[in-house]
Amino acid sequence: MLDFAVQPETTVSGSHMNKAVLAVAILCFCSSAFASSLITTRLEDPKAIYLVAPPGSADSSATLQSAIDKASGTGREGIVFVPAARYTITHTVYLWPGVRLIGYGATRPVFVLPPNTPGFQKGMGVMVMFAGLTPHERPRAGERIAFPPPGTVPPNNDVADANPNTFYSAMSNIDFEIGEGNPAAVAVRFHVAQHSFLAHMDFHIGSGLAAVYQAGNEAEDLHFYAGRNGILTENTSPAWQFTLIDSTFDGQREAAIREHEVGLTLIRDSFRNVPKAIDIDEGYPDQLWVKDSRFENISGPVVTISLENSPLTEIGFENATLSNAPTFAKLRESGKTIAGKGPAYQVQSFNYGLIVPGEGQMGSIRMQYDAAPLASLPAAAPPAIRPLPPSSEWVNVHTLGVKGDGTSDDTSALQQAINGHRVLYFPGGHYIVRDTITLKPDSVLIGLHPTLTQIDLMDETPGFQGVGAPKAVLLVPSGGENIVSGIGVFAGGINPRAVAVLWKAGENSLMDDVRFLGGHGSGSNPYNNNHTADPDLHKRWDGQYPSLWVADGGGGTFANIWTPNTFAQAGFVVSNTKTPGHVYELSNEHHVRNEIKFDHVENWDINAPQTEEEAGESPEALSLEIAYCHNLTIANYHGYRVTRSRAPFPAAVRIYQSSDIHFRNVHVNAESGYGICDQNGCGTFLRLSKFPYENAIEDVTHHVEVREREFAVLDIVGDPKRPADTEASVVLARGTPLKKLEDGFYSILGAAVDSTGKLYFVDHHNQRIYGWSEKEGLTIERDNPIDPVNLAFDKSGNLLVLSSAGPGSTVYTLKPGSSAEELTVLTPQAAKPHANAAVILPVNWWNNGEFKDQLNLDTMRFTTLAEMFAADATTPIAREYVSRDGSVFLPARRVFQQGTANDTSGWRFSDNLDTYGFLVAEPGQRVYVSSESEGITYSATVKPDGTLSDLKPFAQRGGESVAVDPHGNVYVANGQIFVYAPDGKQIAQIDVPERPLQLVFGGADHRTLFILAHHALFAAQVR
Repeated sequence: MLDFAVQPETTVSGSHMNKAVLAVAILCFCSSAFASSLITTRLEDPKAIYLVAPPGSADSSATLQSAIDKASGTGREGIVFVPAARYTITHTVYLWPGVRLIGYGATRPVFVLPPNTPGFQKGMGVMVMFAGLTPHERPRAGERIAFPPPGTVPPNNDVADANPNTFYSAMSNIDFEIGEGNPAAVAVRFHVAQHSFLAHMDFHIGSGLAAVYQAGNEAEDLHFYAGRNGILTENTSPAWQFTLIDSTFDGQREAAIREHEVGLTLIRDSFRNVPKAIDIDEGYPDQLWVKDSRFENISGPVVTISLENSPLTEIGFENATLSNAPTFAKLRESGKTIAGKGPAYQVQSFNYGLIVPGEGQMGSIRMQYDAAPLASLPAAAPPAIRPLPPSSEWVNVHTLGVKGDGTSDDTSALQQAINGHRVLYFPGGHYIVRDTITLKPDSVLIGLHPTLTQIDLMDETPGFQGVGAPKAVLLVPSGGENIVSGIGVFAGGINPRAVAVLWKAGENSLMDDVRFLGGHGSGSNPYNNNHTADPDLHKRWDGQYPSLWVADGGGGTFANIWTPNTFAQAGFVVSNTKTPGHVYELSNEHHVRNEIKFDHVENWDINAPQTEEEAGESPEALSLEIAYCHNLTIANYHGYRVTRSRAPFPAAVRIYQSSDIHFRNVHVNAESGYGICDQNGCGTFLRLSKFPYENAIEDVTHHVEVREREFAVLDIVGDPKRPADTEASVVLARGTPLKKLEDGFYSILGAAVDSTGKLYFVDHHNQRIYGWSEKEGLTIERDNPIDPVNLAFDKSGNLLVLSSAGPGSTVYTLKPGSSAEELTVLTPQAAKPHANAAVILPVNWWNNGEFKDQLNLDTMRFTTLAEMFAADATTPIAREYVSRDGSVFLPARRVFQQGTANDTSGWRFSDNLDTYGFLVAEPGQRVYVSSESEGITYSATVKPDGTLSDLKPFAQRGGESVAVDPHGNVYVANGQIFVYAPDGKQIAQIDVPERPLQLVFGGADHRTLFILAHHALFAAQVR
């Protein structure tokens, strides 16, 4: 049994930890011995828990769990220091949210799974699981939460598993060793959200399945030896990227990394002696970016690319060096291979996926491959993340009179400590300052948890008030080689002149594991009762300068940063510099106008930046702004708007007067992952919003829109050519060009036509149903305040309206032209087959990560995206809404809700609510629907019970809507309108001034193609 000493605790919000980095070349593959310890001395922290080394080989599982439980406490955050020793683990240890395990000593502590440990032979046995439970849900110390039967993995949000709300948890400077006879063993299940990480760890996997399963967020300096896989992972719990830096793989039996949809970003990693380096799962795409990495002795393909014809597949390599790797890439479906360039070669660049011209036209799937032979491999590059000074040099600020007690003014003592000492260590605490703290050019500030360890500026601090020039809380001087790691900075909520960190240090400087607090990043409720402001109205959103401002010649490396301060004008701003900068895994969220901004900047690369726009504060927020910049690379970029969004916004990125801007792997979306448990089990349920950014990029200077929201390559040049007009005459009637019928709407969708061809549609924001016909023009049918979403007609001419009102969703019906007092609410009833009734179906579907055990460990196969869509579309629905005349029915598909049952926010999601519109089809009819999660349009046959059968991929474009003209040609809205003949061959493209969202044929002869964009209604006459 381990003993641990409990120090006094206080409750603090938030968390994360610093990562001392091993200063070795990226090609240095360590021997079978474990690496040297990176924290060699005991670091004093009165709030931390300290383990005592175990006697002999006693089972340490229960006591380690007890220490983690104690560290978590009521605040769900804490640090456990683990001294050097060998710790026997025989059952799963749960690492609660916000808790960090940090090893120290002359050697690293090692967590050991003994040979043939019961529970690690079948299914999946996990040594350490990053968990997402609340305190009352936690098992007792030593108790093991039951897993599903052998051969399956618990769903992504099993009751014990981490989830999209699991922040700050981490492990560092601890090694793992898996004994023989444990083929189901996984060292760490790492299913986490922002600001969690693994760092400075060796994994001797031996007979095990993998070292890491379900990777999340970021990891540094990991070394994987043997095992079936080093990393086995699917999409992260919040669906952001996973970035792995300065790590090595050696001797895996099947693949170093097996993955899908993880947004895998590899920076200066090395792979050696494996059959495959990166294997993307069958039936899945990924957004893969590999930079400055090495591959040696790879007997099979370096990368296996799946879904080779999908526009969602985005693969990029930059500056890869290879030796004895004869097959660089393999396309899974076709079997085509891309050969290397000799025994040793360099891949300067490789890109596969949708290549978009700089003029803004729609892209096409292509490959770019620039490689050349080498006489020999060049010398290894230094690590991307520079090492911290040895821990023996860290001076504890508590010994220098700096208190960090949350009440004392530490300004003077902290400045004196910086003036007198190069390397300062900050134990957990709130360090209150009332003036700018200025670093010396060589100052190093180190904390181990950026929520537990904060530098705080109090509200209404003199000197930070009123209108005036920016004033820094932490000022990092010009040209310095500073390091700031593992510390949070809070500029207060009522300090309009404040900049949390003003950074002017040079290229060799480092900021790592830093959190900027405030507003949405405070750890408490950031909203008033209707999500329009902070609960304290004196704290103004967008009321102070940027959180992190790199300015005036500043540069350096910025890794694992989380900056969600709603009070700041932006989270990350870089201005007026040509000093190189490197960004790795930046989570920048919840601002009002701008998330990230580059202004007069050159020579930066930004890898795995992620932004999130919330419904309350960010309906008009720009994800990324670039002005007067040159030579920037933005790779594995994720511009995301939450599913709750209700307002359109034109573009994720705006560019002004800039050139040589290189986008590699762009992912602009609006689906959310929710951890949900109900009668069907627990899982990650991804739902789709109708309000992603309309376009990925606007080049404002040259009036160019990039409509593609998922692509592999785009280069912004200084003088783009005007896009050529596309050919639509094949399908459009002569002399009847596309025309705008009406304009000025908030956002129109949900359209349907009656038997005469008259169009009806919804502006949900304004709770209004419109009508439009050639004879009458635009009319208002209803504006009752009952949340209309989507429309359909029965055969008697009654309009069925799907509403988002109520605890789930509601369907009501009305007769167009009738009194506003007349309305009938339909009651859902038990479903039955309908031989003579038409079914109302979603025209576009989103299926990804629903309630399924995705990985079958008997077959080692994941459920594919296509199988998920098929399961949803072909599964009968238990209840349905039937029109009053019995001529049509709407299956009552499952509704999910955020908030309580009586929540009036209307944040409810289902296939019916999420679709841009309905289609109505008879049993036996062949229809076309879009699977947006795959980017594919399917054809299918409608069955009498409302399900689809005989699903067949029709086109490798799947977007917001699909419609069919009288000739059987199929029109797909996906940035523009793509037209396919009945045999699936593309025959035309119709360019629309605004992004087309719903397509409906109507008019007297049903040859009028109505095109709904958010703000305008267009029409074209087909032949």
